[in-house]
Amino acid sequence: MEFEEKVTKVEHLFDGKVIDLDRETVTLPNGKESFREIVRHHGAVGVIAITPEDKMVFIKQWRAPLGQVTLEIPAGKIEPDEQTSPLETATRELNEEARYQAQNIELVMPFYTSPGFADEKIYLYHASGLEKVAEELPQDEDEFLEKVELTLPEALKAMQNGLICDSKTIMAVMFWQLMN
Repeated sequence: MEFEEKVTKVEHLFDGKVIDLDRETVTLPNGKESFREIVRHHGAVGVIAITPEDKMVFIKQWRAPLGQVTLEIPAGKIEPDEQTSPLETATRELNEEARYQAQNIELVMPFYTSPGFADEKIYLYHASGLEKVAEELPQDEDEFLEKVELTLPEALKAMQNGLICDSKTIMAVMFWQLMN
């Protein structure tokens, strides 16, 4: 069976700070025409950071789309000059958000957040050998963050209570649980 859709037209609808939006006209495998609204994103990283005290580092922040405070792993979007090195973004975000540097950072896996409508790819890293940074990078002016360190049982409880509710952080907690 043929699955590939043929793009016949692209309308660029919106340029934003975080996302762009395109509307594609496609020809389906059966020859019929349809439309796809696609969110374009530069990509992002997430960092599974475990302290020497066996606690995971989370960032407490307000998330406007959800209308609530969340606990998430240190994460951020890949800047245009970092496109060839998501590891550089992971190192930067770990410093900016958590004020840590790692002796070792390894790629766990890249994944797509919502392939039904977005091309956002997140690179999930595991950071070990954490130490406080000597030189703190400035945080983004529009971010209000608080670092929180939780044990695995505390993180699982935060998931049950809905504080940990995004896919990258849930994956990080599950990865940590499997490590133990």
